[in-house]
Amino acid sequence: MTQEQFDFLYSENTLDFIVRRSDFISRLSNEQNIYFAQTLGGRYDLLYTNVNNIQKIIDLLGTSYISSASSLLGLQDTIHLDAAGVTPVQFQPYLDLKGSGIAIGFVDTGIDYTLDAFRYEDGTSKILAIYDQTIQSYTPPDDFPIGIEFTNEQINAALRSENPFEVVPHRDESGHGTFLASVAAARMSDEYSGAAPDSSLIIVKVRKVRQFYLDRYAVPKDLEYAFGSISVMVGVEYIVRKAAELGLPVVICIGLGGNFGSHDGFSIFEDYLSGISNLRGVCLCIAAGNEAEARHHMQKTIPKTSKVDNIDIKVGESNGNIYMSLWNSVSDKMSVAVRSPTGEIISRVPPISELSYTQSLILEPSTVTIEYYFPVEGSGDQLTIVKVLSATPGIWTINVYGDVVLSGVFDAWLPLTGFISEETEFLSATPYGTITVPSTMLGAISCGAYDHINNSLYSKSSWGPTRSMAMDPTLVAPGVNIGGFYPTGFGAMSGTSVSTAITAGACALLMQWGIVQKNDISLSTYQIKAYLIRGCSRSEVMSYPNTQWGYGRLDLLQTFNRLREISEI
Repeated sequence: MTQEQFDFLYSENTLDFIVRRSDFISRLSNEQNIYFAQTLGGRYDLLYTNVNNIQKIIDLLGTSYISSASSLLGLQDTIHLDAAGVTPVQFQPYLDLKGSGIAIGFVDTGIDYTLDAFRYEDGTSKILAIYDQTIQSYTPPDDFPIGIEFTNEQINAALRSENPFEVVPHRDESGHGTFLASVAAARMSDEYSGAAPDSSLIIVKVRKVRQFYLDRYAVPKDLEYAFGSISVMVGVEYIVRKAAELGLPVVICIGLGGNFGSHDGFSIFEDYLSGISNLRGVCLCIAAGNEAEARHHMQKTIPKTSKVDNIDIKVGESNGNIYMSLWNSVSDKMSVAVRSPTGEIISRVPPISELSYTQSLILEPSTVTIEYYFPVEGSGDQLTIVKVLSATPGIWTINVYGDVVLSGVFDAWLPLTGFISEETEFLSATPYGTITVPSTMLGAISCGAYDHINNSLYSKSSWGPTRSMAMDPTLVAPGVNIGGFYPTGFGAMSGTSVSTAITAGACALLMQWGIVQKNDISLSTYQIKAYLIRGCSRSEVMSYPNTQWGYGRLDLLQTFNRLREISEI
């Protein structure tokens, strides 16, 4: 990498975006001061440009830019293995599955590689590689534009030294990634074991999203753990390539999610992950989210008679910004007007695609922006964005008009918990449809959470369905007060990130049975998903699948019992 390329890629004035490969995009990158970085999944190009050039890019891409821009993701969190049927499988003498020969990949906040939980008895590391996107390096991994790779040999050299972090300067400041890795794969001891203790690890530390996107989505500028979907895609690509290079099947655990996006599986982000989930020897597990109680989603149907309905958003005394994304189907056309708490009105703005209308209020220190995008790439649906900067406390009303109404149904989302003031919420919120992106994709194992002590659903665990009416989550796994390791020591965590890590460990055991032991060598996500669904534990007083529990509670032992029943037929 030249000094010029280094300065460009790591500059705060440089912006990343992703596009589907085409001849048009190839010509675009040659003509418009765009830097081509890499191809992901053989179908998508990662590109960089100067932030001052972005409006020209938006004009050229049109409405497809919405799918090309990076969306924002946050962390999905605020003994368990017996309840999930994992421990009996580990110690069943004829199965004896502990994840040997399988890699588990984490796209998260990194890992504390010095912990004993990730070391073998001889002191060497079970971590095969760490890709740290946050470290500026002249020597990124082959075919990757940014970051640095630390190999198993380098990690072991660091562990043998008196000052490991001087040799491998990788840290997990959050502890989230370390905790999830310990839940899925910590080495077995008298006190603690991960779900797949003999599995290996491939770790990606995701870089914070670029400032342009923080400004675009009107989230607090001091957010410490706000990640871009493009960086997550790059991280997944690294894990898949590294596992293939090492000749290992891999389970990928994504404990991140957000409310920005169509929630229907058609975005580039979701479509890319769907392609990854179909690869032989790859299994993809994604957290469903912790948004059920957040009051950040609502759904209404515009009456065909009056052709108008309202969205009321409460803003608390702490003030802040509003960023509301409203989605309606391809058959409808909608427009909006805005009324402030003092009654000042932004009149109905006509629904012209790619229109961006901004007006500062007279009686309040607020600025309102309304944007329309249709047809959005993939689904053809319409996206309407209402952004209010420095929103004054009180009730803000969005009048939604049906210019063309066949279905009349629309969904609206506010940003993920932590990305918006706790006092900002929809007055007519619903917990349905709160599955976060990218768990809304087609094909992955979408993981909700429940309390294994009393078999009750974790109150924050997001509910389905998706906008495409897919019945997510796939299943629920233990996710309340789960024990694991932080860089600072042993502790507990609750949330769907944890339940996803447990599920990922269970999938590693299934992969060992199928691929390593050659019982089903063609395993990918959809086969493992089917096996887990058939083995789920279910209540007799509930119908399945449903939008809270999916197909039921993860029960790996019952999955193997069902497999045995099939083999005996």
